[in-house]
Amino acid sequence: MIFDIITLFPGMFTGPFDLSIVKRAQEKKLVEINLHDLRKFAVDQRGSVDDKPYGGGVGMILRVDVISRALEKFKKAHKIILDPRGEKFTQKKAREFSKLDQLILICGHYEGVDERVKEHLVDESISIGDYVLTGGEIPAMILVDAVTRLIPGVLDKEATEIESFSGANRFEYPQYTRPEIFKGWKVPKVLLSGNHEEIKKWRGNQ
Repeated sequence: MIFDIITLFPGMFTGPFDLSIVKRAQEKKLVEINLHDLRKFAVDQRGSVDDKPYGGGVGMILRVDVISRALEKFKKAHKIILDPRGEKFTQKKAREFSKLDQLILICGHYEGVDERVKEHLVDESISIGDYVLTGGEIPAMILVDAVTRLIPGVLDKEATEIESFSGANRFEYPQYTRPEIFKGWKVPKVLLSGNHEEIKKWRGNQ
């Protein structure tokens, strides 16, 4: 899987993609993450990528022509813009994305993005929730993390099949480990019984 992220702030991605599961996925060559600075596709020498909105209003809007230039070499890839008005990102959607070969993620910023980007240049618009962030960089990190762990070979197959939001179960069952008793708080007896059928039944009920 190849992730190409178009952003005004490539430096924000230092750290999240250099650690843990995402790092190991890149080392195994299962995932490739490329960052593209939107300012390299600016319309002038000053690096302008935004302008005032027609009709007036607060803030600046990312220009459609700048984003179009940034997308020119990705004609066959699946293009996504991170946007508060987009379709809600879910585990089901993450699984759909994990089956693709390449995702282009456009990180919005400032007051928003020219609507023509959503109407004509991308395949879909994705939101990570009903709240406002300063830009699309953190949503892009979340999407990459959620999708990466579902790519075959990144994790054991069982690890992604019995977790929360997978299959018919909305949440994974409660988990416990040593010590068996801590401050008087005990591990449920059924988990110590060795009776695998009862344990399976308890976990299903939970």
